[in-house]
Amino acid sequence: MKEFMMIFVEKNYEDLGLSPEEMQASMGKWFAWSEKMGKQGILKWGHALTAGSKRVTGTNRTVTDGPFAESKEVLGGYYIATANNMEEAVKIAEDYPDYEHGNSLEIREVMVFYI
Repeated sequence: MKEFMMIFVEKNYEDLGLSPEEMQASMGKWFAWSEKMGKQGILKWGHALTAGSKRVTGTNRTVTDGPFAESKEVLGGYYIATANNMEEAVKIAEDYPDYEHGNSLEIREVMVFYI
């Protein structure tokens, strides 16, 4: 089995204008999706990310506070899931609960280096 990182590329939830009930329903879908993958043994772990960030760039290590104005999307979090191949990982992502909010999910295979 290979590991795949599912990166949640989302609009800021505050900008979606969801009512508390809609927010709760959305979170319920997240919990159901996570539980489903957990029961199938394919979800290894994952975390949500906070909105604030720092970007370090250049040879002088310039530090810039985020979120960044040029981006209308945020990295909301990630999961590490196991699958046999990319096609299977994409199939797992069909149930991603935030497609309905116009959000997307990026999938990358984790390259493991053994030392």
